[in-house]
Amino acid sequence: MTDIVYIQPLTAASFAPFGDVIEASGHPDRLINAGMCRRFDDCAQLSFADGRAGISVFDAKVRKLPMTLDLMERHPDGSQAFLPMTQNSFLVVVASDEDGVPGRPVAFETQPGQGVNYHRNVWHGVLAPLHEPGLFAVVDRVGAGANLEEHRFAHEITIMK
Repeated sequence: MTDIVYIQPLTAASFAPFGDVIEASGHPDRLINAGMCRRFDDCAQLSFADGRAGISVFDAKVRKLPMTLDLMERHPDGSQAFLPMTQNSFLVVVASDEDGVPGRPVAFETQPGQGVNYHRNVWHGVLAPLHEPGLFAVVDRVGAGANLEEHRFAHEITIMK
């Protein structure tokens, strides 16, 4: 049996149970650089049990739709923010926790210019850019100890538009 999950647009309201949408929308908090730059403050709730925030660069391979979802992961000791370094969309898959494993996945497609921050302990799919290059700045926990749990699904899940 194949479970089908349909992709929906990413909005702050629909993504709120899982994390934050990072984007320059609405009114800026202030203008800086002699009025030449709109600043949007505090776009994500970063949270780390220990360690510190670090910025890494990920270069991910493009995923094609429909896509088989076989693996989800979560990070119990820190949030994880993905900021695309291009104006391309990417696929975001998340799930609520159900007794230590992911529940039914929910899939979103970002708009160009949107990033996401997964809250601590939120099940999410692997990084899935839909266009070349798959270059992202990632803000997450840097510290000792494992901060990764993985879950492989026993049945086939297909993500499609």
